[in-house]
Amino acid sequence: MAVSGLMMLGYLAAHVLGNLKVFFGPQEFNEYGHWLRTMGAPVLHQEWALWIVRIGLLAAVVAHGVAAYQLSRRDIRARPVSYAHKRKRASYATRTMRWGGIILALFIVWHILDLTTLTVNENAQPGRPYENVVATFSTWYGNVIYLTAMLALGLHIRHGFWSAAQTLGAGSATRDRALKAAANGLALVLTAGFVAVPVAVMTGVVS
Repeated sequence: MAVSGLMMLGYLAAHVLGNLKVFFGPQEFNEYGHWLRTMGAPVLHQEWALWIVRIGLLAAVVAHGVAAYQLSRRDIRARPVSYAHKRKRASYATRTMRWGGIILALFIVWHILDLTTLTVNENAQPGRPYENVVATFSTWYGNVIYLTAMLALGLHIRHGFWSAAQTLGAGSATRDRALKAAANGLALVLTAGFVAVPVAVMTGVVS
């Protein structure tokens, strides 16, 4: 679970950097979208590299979901009788990891239908990613779905990064504070980066 989570985290870091190119205007953002489909050329054919990334990411998502289910079942078997006292024993992010994961899984489906296949994007223009981003965030429901998912993502990263570090042996009594600070900082930066795009469209900075 830790390894698949870190793989997805690396993808998210690259993805948010690509998203922020929208602030440089339609020409540069559309050129970036075109490059995604031609990267690896001339060694690789059109979209081959993109599909390799997609398949790797899908494998990481599936592995993460399966691991989450297995850990949940193991936890239930280890404690079949619930605690007598319902005192909160974990942070808000920890307690919402499961629901956050479900929200993000549903969002991935929406995101693909919205900006990849253009199925649910009413004003989509094939081959024009800048215009499609603006079209998505010009609707109230597009903004609500995206912002809700990004808040869930921030909480997921905050707890997930720290947990992955512990699992992979990076945690210790002397490093826990630094790791928690890194988890908080990473979650904040990535969430802010993703949220910046819809906010920019809503405020007219990107149009």
